[in-house]
Amino acid sequence: MNQQPRIAIIHDWLITQGGAEQVLKSLLEIWPQAPIYTLLYDPEGACGEWTANRQIITSFLQRLPASRKRHRLFLPLMPLAIEQLDLEQYDILLSSSYAVAKGILTRPNQLHISYVHTPMRYAWDLQNLYLRQTGLDRKMIGFLARLILHYMRLWDQASANRVDIFLANSRHTAGRIWKTYRREAEVIYPPVDTEYFTPANQGGEYYLTISRLVPYKRIDLIVQAFSEMPDKKLVVIGDGPDCRKLRAQAGKNVTFLGYQPKETLRQYMQNAKAFVFAALEDFGITPVEAQACGKPVIAYRGGGALETVVEGVSGIFFPEQSVESLRFAVQDFETRQHQFDSVTIRQNAERFRKNRFIEEIKEAVEKAWEKFI
Repeated sequence: MNQQPRIAIIHDWLITQGGAEQVLKSLLEIWPQAPIYTLLYDPEGACGEWTANRQIITSFLQRLPASRKRHRLFLPLMPLAIEQLDLEQYDILLSSSYAVAKGILTRPNQLHISYVHTPMRYAWDLQNLYLRQTGLDRKMIGFLARLILHYMRLWDQASANRVDIFLANSRHTAGRIWKTYRREAEVIYPPVDTEYFTPANQGGEYYLTISRLVPYKRIDLIVQAFSEMPDKKLVVIGDGPDCRKLRAQAGKNVTFLGYQPKETLRQYMQNAKAFVFAALEDFGITPVEAQACGKPVIAYRGGGALETVVEGVSGIFFPEQSVESLRFAVQDFETRQHQFDSVTIRQNAERFRKNRFIEEIKEAVEKAWEKFI
């Protein structure tokens, strides 16, 4: 860059840790001095370890009772909260958004680049599924929930005009950005730590899934399918509001390990028979991490999995989000598992290595700034 612009990074919240937070980590490697503006921050939570020495500015939601433990209840206040963040002193605003981060207020002489993990799922295409699976689709509470989500859609679409450049984490997400905001988006796949997630040349006797235990991840589908196949073992790693319900429906062949550190995730991936993925995800980092460990993926045929899993080479797909469809895919995999080569699977995952992401997003920001000034 000809000048040294002042950069700030905006992230929805730092409460849970998932793919979006891995992107944030890489952004901080490129711009280590950039402050993080966020709605909520839990220093004792999953993100606390790697954010302890960062400059973090939170919204007024941080001061409200129980906001960090039950942050989703504060959804109606989030548009207002993100708009109250004062970012006037910065030249480039880089938002990492899957909820409201892209809705920050900007001045004409500020460049706003938004890396979108997804347009708000629960407000747009997954609204009915979200309401149904959370029990918010009934009577008066259902009316109020739909009214709030209607308001969120209006705000979400209007706030898209505050973004100068959209970046998307997959072609699937770019399509959703166009459908939702009528804006083009450049695709930059998120970073996967392929240097850490490596094969160990070990075969496993269990299937593995790793996820936040929330409705749209469809862990319920995976648990039910394997509960109906008692001769096959399933390990579930992750925590979330659906944990108790999932444990109650699981068979004895399903083991829940809750939240686990990165070292444990790698170990279980290296020793698994295959990774199972049932969500309609915009990208999905964990299936790529499993492939980096040389493990095939059994994935739902939709979303970002179509861009990260090569059928017959690094995994297989099942066509419907149903127990029967997944069961058939697992049985099909068992007859074909000898066809999958860990070296070839690993090579596919290396397309998404972290250094590639860093180079691409740095170049995108530099070009956008040069053009902007």
